[in-house]
Amino acid sequence: MTRVLVLNGPNLGRLGTREPEVYGTLTLDEIRATLESDASDTVQIELRQTDDEATLIGWLHEATDAKSPVILNPAAFTHYSYGLRDAVAILTSAGVPLVEVHLSNPHAREEFRHTSVISAVATGVILGFGADSYRLALQAVLSRLP
Repeated sequence: MTRVLVLNGPNLGRLGTREPEVYGTLTLDEIRATLESDASDTVQIELRQTDDEATLIGWLHEATDAKSPVILNPAAFTHYSYGLRDAVAILTSAGVPLVEVHLSNPHAREEFRHTSVISAVATGVILGFGADSYRLALQAVLSRLP
């Protein structure tokens, strides 16, 4: 069975009520359920969320060791976390796919959101499609598995 880690950064535990006009009305639990229904019987979805940068980095190290593909919404860490960037680089340089996702289109928002320190080391980036960004990312990581 293939385990796909769906890792989420700060404030994403508030989805559903946090700025629904920007992030939509679905909660992380609802996104998990959608991904589970999209996944085949041979794919296990493991969705996690933390507001702590060190925890998120630890999860990426875990994914590297287990060779588990990752869907990552780094949230605010996108713009400045070089520690997170380096953990993503370790993962992808080991040949494990990681897709960076964003619910909104950061390029259509405030200027500070236009830069991602993660994108250059991610396998790919999907943004601006709301919760469907996660669904598209799942297709992308699964298509890159041996």
